Amino acid sequence: MTMIDLKAYLSENSYPGRGILLGRSADNTKAVIAYFIMGRSENSRNRIFETTDDGIRTKAFDESKMVDPSLIIYHPVRVVEGTTIVTNGDQTDTVANAFRDGTGWVRALRTREFEPDGPNYTPRISGMVRPDGSYRLSILKSADGDPACCQRFFFEYDAPIAGQGHFISTYETDGNPLPSFQGAPKTVAVGSESLKDFGDGLWESLNADNKVSLFVRYIDLKSGETQSLIYNKHV
Repeated sequence: MTMIDLKAYLSENSYPGRGILLGRSADNTKAVIAYFIMGRSENSRNRIFETTDDGIRTKAFDESKMVDPSLIIYHPVRVVEGTTIVTNGDQTDTVANAFRDGTGWVRALRTREFEPDGPNYTPRISGMVRPDGSYRLSILKSADGDPACCQRFFFEYDAPIAGQGHFISTYETDGNPLPSFQGAPKTVAVGSESLKDFGDGLWESLNADNKVSLFVRYIDLKSGETQSLIYNKHV
């Protein structure tokens, strides 16, 4: 299977929206996570990532300019009993609460659908990484822009391959309305560089006008120890 260079792919795409990368380092020692947000409106761009006790949250950079927080303020990352949950909306809490109650990932996401922001109907993208490094991805989206039907797709990677990851985003590219991501998650090459080099490369590859924030994390597969970095356009 041909793997794409994610940095090259992102550098050629002005607006993939929000994106999740999950994978395994080339040296087979770490689970790799990345999540970024982009924005076209002043409201969407007026955000930063902030560390919490169990992950990160989005926060208004300038509270006086916040218009409608309903779809842009949420916890993108939470950790529940060693499982890292990464999503582009408040479905992070839906999945986290389901795990605490003993309910499965699929059942939890079947209670949710795409965002009510027609005509885009932004997909809800979600990922999770188990302590052993196995991971899952999901996308909930409208049927080619028709809100009458929610299409739910689930992808499992129970034995990740060293040097390989999978990437999913909300949109294919810029447009009006914004075209939803199509097909299965993209298979991408993952290296063994330092977390800073990994994060710096992704951050630089995102469109300078539209990028807002980026979160990257390495999880040591033996010890469970984590390394994380946050990049914010507003600092």
